[in-house]
Amino acid sequence: MGYSNNYAALKELFSSPETRKEFDSIELHDLKFVSESFGILPGIEEYKCNTHNVTSKEELSFYSGNGIANNSVHIKDIFVKENRSFNYQIVKPKGTDKVKRVVFMFHGFNERDWSKYLPWAKAISDGTKSAVVLFPIAFHMQRAPKEWSNTREMYKLSEERKQMYPTIKNSSLTNVAVSMRLHAMPHRALWSGLQTYNDVLQLVKDIKKGNNIHIDRDAHFDMFSFSIGGFLAQVLKMTNYNNYFETSKVCLFCSGATFNNQAPSSKFILDSETDAALYAYLVKDLDETIEKDHALRHYLKGEFLPGKIFYAMLDYNKEREYRESMLKKYEDQIYAVSLTKDDIVRPQDIEHTLKGANGDINILIDELDFEYNYIHENPFPVMGVDPKKVDESFEIMFEKVLSFYNE
Repeated sequence: MGYSNNYAALKELFSSPETRKEFDSIELHDLKFVSESFGILPGIEEYKCNTHNVTSKEELSFYSGNGIANNSVHIKDIFVKENRSFNYQIVKPKGTDKVKRVVFMFHGFNERDWSKYLPWAKAISDGTKSAVVLFPIAFHMQRAPKEWSNTREMYKLSEERKQMYPTIKNSSLTNVAVSMRLHAMPHRALWSGLQTYNDVLQLVKDIKKGNNIHIDRDAHFDMFSFSIGGFLAQVLKMTNYNNYFETSKVCLFCSGATFNNQAPSSKFILDSETDAALYAYLVKDLDETIEKDHALRHYLKGEFLPGKIFYAMLDYNKEREYRESMLKKYEDQIYAVSLTKDDIVRPQDIEHTLKGANGDINILIDELDFEYNYIHENPFPVMGVDPKKVDESFEIMFEKVLSFYNE
């Protein structure tokens, strides 16, 4: 059965109300997760880092005043209940008990639907006999309110936004919710990323305690990340909290370039106004902002290792030696696949980052090009293309991915 047929069957399985979900060689499970790290999100009056016993007041106003409207999109982050308590999914070989190998799958920016990832997860589970954990980034997928995906309401907000910003590009009903939220408050990107990092560690710790009915407490962890999810995977790997990820392998798909060398303005990701605001905040003005914000200073420039690593991934020209030393350290455990026609995270920028300025980092990178029309957000389309070509391209790519994991 090819990719396209698997896509349709797995999409139906994912939304099935059945408690026992099986298809072909895999079974799909829904598991409850309650985040213990929501307290770091914007909307609180002070931040507390228990690790370093540091407490900081929230020094920025809740809204910047850009693109604000009186609607549910601008709910304070700590009050989004879907982001605090949600189900995550596990795809694992059918008929297995507790699996001893796990691959975390991290998605891209502004994703609302796991459909395209399900055949990827099945291919990895089949080829590695792993449990593939589909874990959503904060305020994405099932961690976002359904109102943010309401077609009629989001279309209305997008049209209002176009009137507010006449020169705006790529505003759409698909990206208007995330665009409005980040335009009004760009540092949401930092805090939601930190929450997700903590959530993954919370899940790993729970597994290590033997509390997961599908995963062995001594399981090995690998990661597969697409697009912006690559930042999360690399921070987890390089921080290597409690040696959980010392031997983990990380596959980066359409990912690996520093943030300043990515172009996320797209009808499916961010509109142009938010793209500019996010670039200004995370790259152009970040150092100046850090000096004014004690919490950011602690997390990005203090003793907090995940923040130090993340900071080094934002701007190619900042902390380059540190970033490249970390990539060099783990060069045998990182593999990247880029796509020739990807104009969001371009192959040359992935190579420039992962290979280093001197080209002396031996991270394997395969640049692929498929014989059909594809885009960054949809590398394996199921409509408007020859399904045989998609099936062939999918098999070629995942043979390489599986070879990396299994070698």
